[in-house]
Amino acid sequence: MGLLIKVILGAAVVLLIGLLAKTRNYYIAGLIPLFPTFALIAHYVVVTERGIDALRTTIVFGMWAILPYFAYLLSLWYFVGVMRLPYAFGSAILCWIVAAWLLITLWTRWA
Repeated sequence: MGLLIKVILGAAVVLLIGLLAKTRNYYIAGLIPLFPTFALIAHYVVVTERGIDALRTTIVFGMWAILPYFAYLLSLWYFVGVMRLPYAFGSAILCWIVAAWLLITLWTRWA
């Protein structure tokens, strides 16, 4: 039953994104996937297993984790103007992977 509810919620989110994409304010569809559903789950798990100090560290890392997403968006913005869409998406994902790897590497050295 729990899996069915998750599937229905996932479908509802996809439907909401699709509906918003067809409105005058289509850009709001890009905000929906950024609702912190998984962050809430991760923060709850961290605080219950590791405590408040670990949660605070996780929150700070999460703030820095915005940078790989920004790299994805910036590169996708550029790539959609110079290459076919599938290659643009793939290239932007590679940019996200490189930025995430760099963030993790730097974090483990200096944190």
